[in-house]
Amino acid sequence: MGDDSEWMKLPIDQKCEHKLWKARLNGYEEALKLFQKIDDEKSPEWSKYLGLIKKFVTDSNAVAQLKGLEAALAYVENAHVAGKTTGEVVSGVVNKVFNQPKARAKELGIDICLMYIEIEKGEPVQEELLKGLDNKNPKIIVACIETLRKALSEFGSKIISLKPIIKVLPKLFESREKAVRDEAKLLAVEIYRWIRDALRPPLQNINSVQLKELEEEWVKVQPAAPKQTRFLRSQQELKAKFEQQQAAGGDADGGGDDGDEVVPQVDAYELLEAVEILSKLPKDFYDKIEAKKWQERKEALEAVEILVKNPKLEAGDYADLVRVLKKVVGKDTNVMLVALAAKCLAGLATGLRKKFGQYAGHVVPTILEKFKEKKPQVVQALQEAIDAIFLTTTLQNISEDVLAVMDNKNPTIKQQTSLFIARSFRHCTPSTLPKNLLKPFCAALLKHINDSAPEVRDAAFEALGTALKVAGEKAVNPFLTDVDKLKLDRIKECAEKVELACGKKAGGAADKKEGKTLPGKTPVVSGAAGDKDTKETSAKSGPPKKVPVVKPGGPPKKGKPAATAGMGGAGTKGKKGPETKEIFESELSIEVCEEKAAAVLPGSCIQQLDSGNWKERLACMEEFQKAVELMEKNEMPCQALVRMLAKKPGWKETNFQVMQMKLHIVALIAQKGNFSKTSAQIVLDGLVDKIGDVKCGSNAKEAMTAIAEACQLPWTAEQVMAMAFSQKNPKNQSETLNWLSNAIKEFGFSGLNVKAFISNVKTALAATNPAVRTSAITLLGVMYLYVGPPLRMFFEDEKPALLSQIDAEFEKMQGQTAPAPTRGISRHSGGNGDDGEEEEQEDVGSDVVDLLPRADISEKITGDLVSKIGDKNWKIRKEGLDEVASIINDAKFIQPHIGELPAALKSRLNDSNKILVQQTLSILQQLAIAVGPNIRQHVKNLGFPIITVLGDSKNNVRATALATVNAWAEQTGMKEWLEGEDLSEELKKENPFLRQELLGWLAEKLPTLRSVPSDLLLCVTHLYSCLEDRNGDVRKKAQDALPFFMMHLGFEKMAKATGKLKPTSKDQVLAMLEKAKANMPAKPAAPAKASSRMAGGAAPAKFQSTSAPTDDSGSSTMEYKPDPKKAKAGGAASKAKGIQGKKVPSKPNLKEDEDKSGPIFIIVPNGKEQRMRDEKGLKVLKWNFTTPRDEYIEQLKTQMSSCVARWLQDEMFHADFQHHNKALTVMIEHLESEKDGIISCLDLILKWLTLRFFETNTSVLMKALEYLKLLFTLLSQEEYHLTENEASSFIPYLILKVGEPKDVVRKDVRAILNRMCLIYPASKMFTFLMEGTKSKNSKQRAECLEELGCLVESYGMNVCQPTPGKALKEMAAHIGDRDNTVRNAALNTIVTVYNVHGDQVFKLIGNLSEKDMSMLEERIKRSAKRPAAAPARQVEEKPQRLQTTSANTSILRKGSAEDMSSKLRYVLRSSVCQARNMSGHSETMHAVPREFQLDLDEIENDNGTVRCEMPALVQHKLDDIFEPVLIPEPKIRAVSPHFDDMHSNTASTINFVISQVASGDINTSIQALAQIDEVLRQEDKAEAMSGHIDQFLIATFMQLRLIYNTHMADEKLDKDEIVKLYSCIIGNMISLFQIESLAREASTGVLKDLMHGLITLMLDSRVEDLEEGQQVIRSVNLLVVKVLEKSDQTNILSALLVLLQDSLLATASSPKFSELVMKCLWRMVRLLPETINSINLDRILLDIHIFMKVFPKEKLKQCKSEFPIRTLKTLLHTLCKLKGPKILDHLTMIDNKNESELEAHLCRVMKHSMDQTGSKADKDTEKGASRIDEKASKAKVNDILAEIFKKIGSKENTKEGLAELYEYKKKYSDADIEPFLKNSSQFFQSYVERGLRLIEMEREGKGRIPSSTGISPQMEVTCVPTSTSTVSSSIGNTNGEEVGPSVYLERLKILRQRCGLDNAKQEDRAPLTSLLSKPAVPTVASSTDMLHSKLSQLRESREQYQHLDLDSNQTHSSGIGTTTSSSSTAANIDDLKKRLERIKSSRK
Repeated sequence: MGDDSEWMKLPIDQKCEHKLWKARLNGYEEALKLFQKIDDEKSPEWSKYLGLIKKFVTDSNAVAQLKGLEAALAYVENAHVAGKTTGEVVSGVVNKVFNQPKARAKELGIDICLMYIEIEKGEPVQEELLKGLDNKNPKIIVACIETLRKALSEFGSKIISLKPIIKVLPKLFESREKAVRDEAKLLAVEIYRWIRDALRPPLQNINSVQLKELEEEWVKVQPAAPKQTRFLRSQQELKAKFEQQQAAGGDADGGGDDGDEVVPQVDAYELLEAVEILSKLPKDFYDKIEAKKWQERKEALEAVEILVKNPKLEAGDYADLVRVLKKVVGKDTNVMLVALAAKCLAGLATGLRKKFGQYAGHVVPTILEKFKEKKPQVVQALQEAIDAIFLTTTLQNISEDVLAVMDNKNPTIKQQTSLFIARSFRHCTPSTLPKNLLKPFCAALLKHINDSAPEVRDAAFEALGTALKVAGEKAVNPFLTDVDKLKLDRIKECAEKVELACGKKAGGAADKKEGKTLPGKTPVVSGAAGDKDTKETSAKSGPPKKVPVVKPGGPPKKGKPAATAGMGGAGTKGKKGPETKEIFESELSIEVCEEKAAAVLPGSCIQQLDSGNWKERLACMEEFQKAVELMEKNEMPCQALVRMLAKKPGWKETNFQVMQMKLHIVALIAQKGNFSKTSAQIVLDGLVDKIGDVKCGSNAKEAMTAIAEACQLPWTAEQVMAMAFSQKNPKNQSETLNWLSNAIKEFGFSGLNVKAFISNVKTALAATNPAVRTSAITLLGVMYLYVGPPLRMFFEDEKPALLSQIDAEFEKMQGQTAPAPTRGISRHSGGNGDDGEEEEQEDVGSDVVDLLPRADISEKITGDLVSKIGDKNWKIRKEGLDEVASIINDAKFIQPHIGELPAALKSRLNDSNKILVQQTLSILQQLAIAVGPNIRQHVKNLGFPIITVLGDSKNNVRATALATVNAWAEQTGMKEWLEGEDLSEELKKENPFLRQELLGWLAEKLPTLRSVPSDLLLCVTHLYSCLEDRNGDVRKKAQDALPFFMMHLGFEKMAKATGKLKPTSKDQVLAMLEKAKANMPAKPAAPAKASSRMAGGAAPAKFQSTSAPTDDSGSSTMEYKPDPKKAKAGGAASKAKGIQGKKVPSKPNLKEDEDKSGPIFIIVPNGKEQRMRDEKGLKVLKWNFTTPRDEYIEQLKTQMSSCVARWLQDEMFHADFQHHNKALTVMIEHLESEKDGIISCLDLILKWLTLRFFETNTSVLMKALEYLKLLFTLLSQEEYHLTENEASSFIPYLILKVGEPKDVVRKDVRAILNRMCLIYPASKMFTFLMEGTKSKNSKQRAECLEELGCLVESYGMNVCQPTPGKALKEMAAHIGDRDNTVRNAALNTIVTVYNVHGDQVFKLIGNLSEKDMSMLEERIKRSAKRPAAAPARQVEEKPQRLQTTSANTSILRKGSAEDMSSKLRYVLRSSVCQARNMSGHSETMHAVPREFQLDLDEIENDNGTVRCEMPALVQHKLDDIFEPVLIPEPKIRAVSPHFDDMHSNTASTINFVISQVASGDINTSIQALAQIDEVLRQEDKAEAMSGHIDQFLIATFMQLRLIYNTHMADEKLDKDEIVKLYSCIIGNMISLFQIESLAREASTGVLKDLMHGLITLMLDSRVEDLEEGQQVIRSVNLLVVKVLEKSDQTNILSALLVLLQDSLLATASSPKFSELVMKCLWRMVRLLPETINSINLDRILLDIHIFMKVFPKEKLKQCKSEFPIRTLKTLLHTLCKLKGPKILDHLTMIDNKNESELEAHLCRVMKHSMDQTGSKADKDTEKGASRIDEKASKAKVNDILAEIFKKIGSKENTKEGLAELYEYKKKYSDADIEPFLKNSSQFFQSYVERGLRLIEMEREGKGRIPSSTGISPQMEVTCVPTSTSTVSSSIGNTNGEEVGPSVYLERLKILRQRCGLDNAKQEDRAPLTSLLSKPAVPTVASSTDMLHSKLSQLRESREQYQHLDLDSNQTHSSGIGTTTSSSSTAANIDDLKKRLERIKSSRK
C-alpha cells in the first residue's frame, strides 16, 4: 500500500500518466469530475491536459480506458482548446477503441467523434474515419461506417461532406465481411435520405443483387426531406428554431426552408469521378469519321457515344472532337449518323458542363440549321443536344447565333428555334435575362407570331409567354406595345401555363435534381405539350443556386421584382395602365367619329367645320378649342376629335390663322386626353406637312411634342422621320430634323431606334439642300451626347468634307453632358422611378455598337489560311498571321462567326517563336475591337489562352498579353472572365509570372465591379497559396488583391475558405485577412458608364448582383457597410478610398521604367495608428530582436508596400548595399518636400534605418546617420514628437551604435542623440540610455554614461528615471568597472550630478565600496580645484546664451510638451558636449555652467550679474498687512526677457507666465494670455498645462475681479484695452475648456469662483455700455456653456450648488445673479442623463444636504422667487429618476442625515414614483407628504434638541451645535427650547444666547462681505484666523473689496511670482473629498483659502533653494482649505520679512 499512498498525493495530470493502471483510473475519474466542474471554457486548466487526451483514449488497460473515454468526452465537450487534439484523438479512437470487445467503449468512441464534429472539427474527424475504412480489422471498419452514418443522420449533408464517402461506398460493398456490407447498406440508405437519386449513378456498377436490395430499401425511405437534428456550436440559432418546432409538434412544413436549403446542395455530378476519354478514342477515329462508307463513320461515332455516356468527363482539349462531330451534324447525308453525332455532342456537353461552354458557339448555329430535318428521332437528338449545350453556356453568349437563325425561311427551323428559346428562357432569371437581351429576342419572336405557319406562331407565343413569366411584365411589356389584344391575351395565357412549370421547378426541383436526366424522352410534338417534359429537365444541372430566384414569391431583388412581386404589379399599373388601352384603340369609321364628336362639341361648331368662309371656320375653331379645354380626360374622344379636324379642308387649310388654331387644338387634345397611336397616325402626316411652314411651323412642332409625350418619342420620331423623308419638301425635312434634335434633349435618348435614324440621317447628309445637311449634322451632334464616339463609326465612308463637318460638330459636343430629360417622364416612369431611364441611357452606347454593320469574314478564313497559320515553317506561319491581320483591318467591324480562326490563333499563342506570339496577341487585340461586345463568346476558347501567356518569362510578351486581356475585358466586361473554373485553373498553375500578373490584373479590375459571379470563390484557395508563394512579388500581389476579393466575397466566406489550410498557414492567412478587412474598400456606388458596358451593357449593375447567389450578396453587403465609417475616421471616406483606388490599379502598369516623379511616401490616413494597433494587439511581430530575422524584414516590406513608392521600396530592400545608398540619397532629396509623408511613415522609416545599423558596410551606416541628423532637425522644426512605438523600436538600436569602434560613427550617433531630445522627452531618453549602460560592449557603456551626464547637466535632476536615487545608484555601480574608460565616464557623470545637485549626491548614491568612494571624492576635489578653465568657458557661452534667450523670449511657443525650454537648452548642450569631446575624457568637468543654479541663494550672494530687478518694497512695513490700508500704485517694470534663465523646466516657465496673467498691467496680462493661448491651441503642447489648470484659473478670475473693481472704474484707462483683455481672457478660457482632459482638472472651489466671476461679468451694466460689450457678453455666454459641458461634472455641479447657496444668503447679491446660477443648474440637469455615470453622487448629495441645512424648505419658500425650491426639486427628482432606489445608497458622506430634509425628500420622491399610477396629481401627494412630515418632526423634536444641546456642551462641537440650534429655531420658530435651558447654569444660558446673536449678525451681514471669498457662511468663525474675523466684522459695512487680507495676499503672490518665486503647486492640496468629510469644513474651500497657504509654502521653497535642508524626503506641507492659525501666518510673514530684507541689503 506504500505505493498507493505515494501516487495518491500526485496532482491529477500526473496521475493520468502514472505507470500503475489504478493510479491512472483514479486520475481519469478525478479528471472527469474536474472537467465537469470547470465553468469557464477558456480556463487555463484545460491546456494542461492537451497532450494527455490521446493517452486517455488509448489506455492499455480496458477498465481504465473506459473511464479515460468518459473523461475525454467531457474534455472535448467543455474545453475551448479541445479542437487542437482532434487528429490524434480520433485516430486513437479508431485504432484502439473501435477494436475493443466492450460495446460501451465503442459507444463512447463514437460519441467522442460526434462531439468533435459538434465543436466544428468535422473535416479532420471524417478524414480519420475514412482512413479507418482501410484498416484490416473488420470491427474497426464497421465502427467507422457506423460513426459516419450517425454523423450524417444527426448533422446532415451540409456538415458531413458526402463526396469522399460515396467514393468509397462501392469498395465497401465488395468486402468479404458480411458485417461490413450490411453496415455499408445502412450507410447507403442514410445517404439516399439526404440526396435521393443523386446517389444512383455512383452506385450503378455494384453487384446487381446488392443494387436490387438497395432499391427496395430506398423505396421505403420517407419522402419528407430529412432535417438536421444536432447542431454545431456556431449554429445555435438554428438549434433554437428546431427546438421550437419540435415543441410545436414538429409540423412537417416547419423546416421547409431548411429543407430547401439542404436538398439542392448535393448534385450527383459533384459526387462523380471525372473520366478521361480523349486517350481512349480509337486510334483511327479521325480517319474513320471521314471515311466514305457510312458504316465506318457509324462505328467511329458509336465508340464516342459509349465513352461520352460517362456522366462526368475530365477537362481537356476537345476542340478536334467537337469539330468533327459538328461536321457530321452539319454535312453528313445519313440522318441516322446526324442523330448519333448529336447524341455524342449532348453527352459531351452533359459530361463537361461549363467546360464545354467554349465550344458552344461553334456548334449551336449548325444544330439549329439542322432542325430542317423532319425525322422525329433526329429532331429529338438535336433538341437533346442543344438543350444540353445551352446549360454549358449563357444565353448572352449564343444570342447572336440564335437570332441569326430566326430569320430562316424554313418554318421547322423557326419553330424549333422558338421552342429552344422558350426552353432556354425557363433556365433564366430576371438577372440573366436583362432588357438588352430580351429586346432582340422579343423583336424576332414578334415577327414569328404573325407567321403563316401555325406551329411557328404557337412556338413563338410559348417563348414570349415564358419570357413574360421569367422577366416580369415590367421588363417585357415595352416590347409588346404593338401587339393586338388577342395575341397579347394568348401570350399571357402561355405565361400562366409556364407558371405551373415554375411552381414545379421551385417546389419539386429537389426530386428532379438528378444530373443524368437527359431530356431523351421529349416527344416531338410542337407547342406546349412538347415542352412539358423539357420543363422537367429545367431543374436539371443548371446552376442550382439560381433556381430559387424564379420562385413566384422569390425575394424581389433591388427593386427589380419578379413579375408577381407587388411592386412589379404596381409599376405596371402606374406606367402602362392608360397606355395599354390606347395602344389597342381600333380605328373608328368616320360615322362613329361624327357621332362621338357631336356628343361633346356644340352643333354649330361641327356644321361650320367645312364652311367656305374662313371667318366661320375660325370661329368654329375657337369654339372647338373652348370645348376641348373644358372636357374631362376620360370623356374626351380623342380619335373622333382629330378626325373632325382632319375632315375637309383638313390639313390643306389655306388660312394660316385657322391652321394655327387647328394645330394648337391637336396639341391640346394630345396633352389632355388619352391620346393613342391610332389618333396620332391620323394627324402626324398633316403636322409633318406643316412643320416647314413659316407661320404654322412652331404650332406644328408644339403638337408633335405633345404627341411624342403621349405616345412616346421613339415611336413618334420613327413615324415623323419616315413621313418627312418620303416627301420631297427640303424645308420640312430640315425642320423635322431640328424638331427631333430638340425633342431628344427634352425626352432623353432611351428607346430610340438608332439604326432607323442613321439610315435617315445618311439620306439627309446626301441631300442637295444645304439646310437639310446642316440640320442632320446638328442632330448627329445631339445624338453624340448620348451615344458617344461609336456614333462616328457609321459615317466613316462619307465624303471627307462632310466627315470633317461632322467631326467639328462632335468636337463642339465633347466634354458636355447630356441634359436630364424634362419631358416624357411623368407618363413613362409612373411606376419605375428614374431607374429605368438611367438604365436605358447607360445601354445606349453599347446598343449603337451592336447596330454597326458587321462583315462576315468566316468565308475568308479558308482551310488554306488555317493550315498556313499552323505550318511548320515560322515564316509561313507569319504570312498567315499577316493575312488575318489585313482581313480584320479591311473589314473594320466583323461578325463573331470567324470560322476556324480561334483554334488556329490559340495554337499560335504558345508558339516557340516569341515574335509570332506577340503578333498573335496584337491580332487578338484588333479582333476584340472589331467584333465588339460579342467577342465574349470567344472568351473561354481564346481569352483564357491569352491569360496563360501572362506566365511568359519575357517581360515584353507579358506586357502585350496584359494589354490584350484588357482590350478584351473592355469589350466583354469582367463577368465572362470570372464565371466558371477557368480563372481559378490559371491561378492554380505555379508560375510566378502568371500569378503576379493575373493577381495584379484582378486587383485592378475587381474594385470597379459592383458584383461578381460566385465562382470567384474558387480562386480563393489559390489566392491563399499565392500569399505563401516562394516568390516575394507573388506574395505582394496576392496581399494587394486580398481586400478586393474580400470586398466581393465578404470576410466570413474568405475566413471559412482557410479551413482547408495547414494550421500554420491558416493563422498567417487569417492575420492577413484581418488586416485586409481594415483596408477593404466599399463597393463602387452607382454603375459608372464603364461598368454598365459590362457584358456589352448587358447587365446594368442592378441585375448583376442577382447573379451571385442570394446569400452571397447578403454577406458582402454586410461586410462593406461599416467600411465608410472606418474611412471617415481618418478624414473623408472618399479620400481614403481614393488613395486605395488610385494606388492599386496604377501599379501593374508601371512595369519597367517606372515613373519616379511622384511622391516617395504616400500618406495613408490612419495608417500609422492602424500599425500601432496591430502591434499592440500582437497581430504583427513586435519590433524587438537581437539581430533582424527574415520575418521582420518581410513584415516591414509588407507594411511599407502601401505607403512607399514601389520603385523606392525595391531599392530599399535590394540585396546590394549600393541600392540602399541610392535609396538614402533619394530620401535625403525628398526630405524637405515631403514632410507630411515622412511623418506619416516615420515608424517604418526608423525601423528600416534600424536594419541598416546591422549592416557591416560603413558607407551605408554613415549615409543612414547623415539622413537621421537631417531627419531629426526637420522633425524638431515641425515640432513633431516621437510616439512611444517609434521610440522603442528605434532608440535601443541607435544606442547600440554608440559603442561602434569607429570614432566618426560614435560622434555622429552622439550628435543624433543630442537632437533626439528635441523631439522626445529627455527623461524617457534617460531610461533607454540606462539600458545601454548594461551592454557587454565597454565603449557603449562609457558613451552611454557620458550621455547621461550631459542629460543631467542640461536638464537637471528631473530627467533621472525612475528616481534620482535609483538612477545614481546604477551609475555609481560603474565606478568599479574593469574598463578604464567606463570608470572615468561613470566618475565624470557623478561629478556632473554633484555640480548640479551638491552634497545630496552622496545620500542618493548610497553605499559604495571604500575604493570607489575614495576615487569619487578625489575626482570631486580635483574638479573643484580647477576653476581656471571655467570662467573662460562661461564667458564664451554667455553671449551666445543671451542671444539665444532673447530670440527665445516666448519659449513657451516651441519645444516638446515636456520640455518647453529644451530648444534653448539644446544649443547649450551641444556646446557643452563639444567641449567635453574636445578635451577627450580629461577632468575639466567641474566647470558646471552656473546659470543652472540661478536659485535664491544666487540672488542673495550674487552681485548683480542677473539683470532681474525686484520691485522696490520700501514703501511698506510688512506689519501693515493686517490693517486696512489703501494700496499704493504698484510700480510695474517690464519683466526682463532673460528671466527665463531661471527656469530649469517647463513647470516653472508656465508658473511664471501664469503669474503674469493676474498682473495689474493690462499689456503684461495680455502678453501672458497670448503665450498660454498658443500652447493651448496646439494639441501636442496643451498637455504641458496639465497640473497648472487651477493656478491658471485663479489667476484668470483674479484678473476678472481686478478689471471689475479697478480697471472699469478707472476713467483714464482706454476702454478698448479692457475689451481686448476681456476677449483674450475669454478666448483663452474657451480654448482651455475645449480640451476635455484639461477642463476636467479644474477643482470645485476654483470653478465656483470662476463661475462667480463670469456671471458677475455678464451682469455688469458697464460692459453692456461699451461699444463691443454685447459681443463680450455673448462670448461669455458661450464660455459658460463650454465650462458646464466640459468640466468635471461633479466639480461643476458642486460649485454651482455652493454658488447658489452663497448668492441666496448674500442679501446684497442681485436676484438676477441667483437666477443665472439656477439657469446653469438647469442646464446641468438637462445634461444629467448622459453624465450621471461620471458623477460622484455622494459628493453632490452632500452639497445638497448642506444647502438644505442652510435653507430648510420653510426658508426657501420665503424667497421672493419660487425658482430656488423648484430648481432643487427638479435636480433631486432627476437624480431619483435616473438612479432609482439606489440613490439612497449615496448618502455615505453625510454624517448626520437628520440635519436636513434631504433623506425624507428622496424617500418621498421615490415613494411617489413607485406609487404613482397616473391618477393622482403631484401636488396632492406632496401636500400629504409634508403633513406627515410635520407630525413626524413634532414627535422627533425632543430628540433633536437634546442632540443639539449635547453638542453645545461639548468642547469640540460647541460652535457646530450653536449653528444647528440657530437653524432649528429659524425653521421651527414656535419651537420651545426653554425646558432645555432651564436646567443649565446662568453662564451657559447667556453663552447660548450670545452665540445665537452672533450667528444672526453674521448671517444678516453676510451680504456685505464679498461672497467670492467663498468661506462658508455658517462656519466663518471656525475657518478664519481670529484677527481676520474681527476685521471682517468691523469693516463689514464699507463696500470695498480691498478689505481683508485676500487682496494683499493676491498682491503678495503676484510680487512673488514676478521675482520668480515658485508658488506652491496645486497638486499639494488635500483632496477635496477629505476636506468635505471633515465635519468642521462642510463647504468647498475657495481659492482665497488657497492663497493663505501660499504663505506657508514661501518659507519652504526658499529654504529648499538655499540648500539649507538637504533632506530629500522633505515634503511641501500645504494646508489649503484647512484652518490656518494666526500664529503660523505671522511666523510666515516674519520669515518673509527677513528674507526680503536680506535681498534688499544685497542689492544696495
